[in-house]
Amino acid sequence: MRNLAGDKVFARGLSYYHGDAVELLGISDARVTATVAGTEDYRTVVTGQGNRIGGECSCPAFADWGFCKHMVATALAANEAGATGGLDDGVARIRAHLKSKGIEALIDMILDLAEQDRALLRRLEMSAALTETDEAALKKRLRRLIGDATRIRGFIDYERAPGWAAGVDAALDALAELADGPHAALAIELSREAASRIEQAIENMDDSDGYCSELLARAADIHLAACKVARPEPVKLARDLYELEMADGYGAFEDTVRRYADILGQEGLAEYRRLATQAWEALPARTASRRSEFGYNPEHRKLASILDFFAERDGDVDLRIALRAKDLSSQWDYLQLAEFCLAQGRAEEALTRAEEGLWLFEDDRPDERLVFFAAGLLEKAGRRAEAEAHLWRAFGKAPSMDLYRRLRRLGGKAATGRAIDLLMGRLAQAPASRWHHPSDLVLRMLMAEKQLDAAWRVFRAHGASRGTAEALARASETTHPKDALEIYARRVEELARTGGNPAYEEAVALIDRMAGLQAPGEHAAYLAGVRERYRRKRNLMKLLG
Repeated sequence: MRNLAGDKVFARGLSYYHGDAVELLGISDARVTATVAGTEDYRTVVTGQGNRIGGECSCPAFADWGFCKHMVATALAANEAGATGGLDDGVARIRAHLKSKGIEALIDMILDLAEQDRALLRRLEMSAALTETDEAALKKRLRRLIGDATRIRGFIDYERAPGWAAGVDAALDALAELADGPHAALAIELSREAASRIEQAIENMDDSDGYCSELLARAADIHLAACKVARPEPVKLARDLYELEMADGYGAFEDTVRRYADILGQEGLAEYRRLATQAWEALPARTASRRSEFGYNPEHRKLASILDFFAERDGDVDLRIALRAKDLSSQWDYLQLAEFCLAQGRAEEALTRAEEGLWLFEDDRPDERLVFFAAGLLEKAGRRAEAEAHLWRAFGKAPSMDLYRRLRRLGGKAATGRAIDLLMGRLAQAPASRWHHPSDLVLRMLMAEKQLDAAWRVFRAHGASRGTAEALARASETTHPKDALEIYARRVEELARTGGNPAYEEAVALIDRMAGLQAPGEHAAYLAGVRERYRRKRNLMKLLG
């Protein structure tokens, strides 16, 4: 169990166990259920034995990371109960008690509970509604219950969101049951309505835990399941699905044509394609010269995806390329197109598209991904000089370590000298500010080349950001210990003045590092000075010992 949970989670679970936070509800040979008191009460299930342990927990940590501290605590409590002979299966005892009651008593008990638990009441209402034999009456009742479950009164905060989601989930349970029977056609209509209402609710609640995304996905799955059973008329279904996909703002009905292809059949697919093609042809091409006219357009992305599905089915690579070429309003779009061409075995066309993108956006800051893609293809084709030319143009506009490394690999030491000379020539015209340190890049290049004397000359003349200065100090501890000590001492003063335990801990770590760079007497004198200057900072004094 420790291996499964990890040392930290296991230790926390052990603490919960020793703190009597576990209330065992039921135990069998291969299953334990419990309530564990944490930030709130969590329902926990542990299954299996020995090396095969599983289960689940209602806490957020289980949803994010899996095996959690509450499961550890539950397993430990179950082990203790087994070792002491204290196995008391409360669930089995309750079951036996309920069997002894009459039906009317059980009904009264359930209704009393439902009056206190809105989610249970809604679940019971849904189950009762499904017994309705008249379809019109069933539709009216279920629509009302779905409306009640998804209704938003005011704003739903984080604390109330789980309860609201549980009520909607209960309504979807009923629709899922409906989708698998003679009323599947009604489930199609109501699941679509439920999805629409859930989308509307998102704007009026704190859905930090993503309940609505899960509910939307479930409503979409119910819609698909109901369509498989009811088999609606293909052309009408195609029109309904197309409308759903184009209106969808949260991805629940994304890639609909692919998911419903078998249900739509040839007739429905043809209608879907006709609708998408008609809308696609009405969209203007998005080009570099007209990019200011366009913002993000989800319709463009959705239509391209739909038509790409059909082109892929037909094996029409030219059409797939044409679809991607209709939006070339950014360097990223050109990269996506070039990568697609390469994936289809069209390396020459990929290079043409990549270089076209670099040329059309030559006045913009270069996108290094596109630059590296084009340079890589040129290098592979044995055209190193052209590859270097693209890299130098990009480095001249927006120099970076990644560009420098690629130039260094292709051009060797000559590239190093040229790049450093270029940046040094710009330093005088680019003074540093609080947020911008033009010297940082040349310093990191010099460090990469082990030219530390030159790096310190640049640092003394032009300064550097704190991070780069500290990196230079670390790289120079052997060759320039006094310079490194000066950087570390300056940082210690900043941290001590800032205050707070994290800052103090960092300061003490730097002071420890400084001990290895100077004689014991010098370090003792330095440390005495720190103690004197900051003697009023008690937490710092404690950390210093």
